[in-house]
Amino acid sequence: MKEQISYFLFAFTSLFTIVNPFSVMPLYLGMTENISRDKAVAVAKRGCVTAFIAMVVFSLTGKFIFDFFKISVDGLRIVGGILFFLTGFDMLQGKIARTKSLTDGESDTDEAKIAAVTPLAIPTIYGPGAITITTVLTTDASTYSQRTILFATFFLVSLATYFLLLGSRKIMRLLGESGSKVFSRLMGLIIMMIAVEFFFKGLKPYVLRLMVH
Repeated sequence: MKEQISYFLFAFTSLFTIVNPFSVMPLYLGMTENISRDKAVAVAKRGCVTAFIAMVVFSLTGKFIFDFFKISVDGLRIVGGILFFLTGFDMLQGKIARTKSLTDGESDTDEAKIAAVTPLAIPTIYGPGAITITTVLTTDASTYSQRTILFATFFLVSLATYFLLLGSRKIMRLLGESGSKVFSRLMGLIIMMIAVEFFFKGLKPYVLRLMVH
């Protein structure tokens, strides 16, 4: 049980940190500032459900895709580490994504549905970094219990993101502009630390092979 709890905490912390719902809030608020509460909730729901489905689908097919292109997990860890580091660095610099605001006239149209899928779900919630980490976590999940925990983690991260988006206006008011920036920079620092771990874990096998030869 202790190992499963430890694995869950590692998987949840890694995925939640790289998804970082708090960094999604500015984009979501920008998209929904001119539409009603009910319609804003629908956008959040569609975006988070889409992100969850993408996590499940890519975790099931990602290994086959990488095997087809003969990409190793260690190579993926190195690239993922670099990608995470750049993402974290951008967050430390206070860079946020911007998008076109929806209006009530657009909120029931195909444009609104597409906006909930992209850019909200993909690539903002489930972007390249999250794709990499779900693939690595799935590859490393060697037991049935770990895979079950992993899928539960996908659901919980998506659910947490949904509720945080719903409360984003209150949270942003509570944190204030300066508090939001400090929190974003803190999350960026955590992502950079995870990036270093991923990079060197992926690099180690290559270094050992070079030393043998």
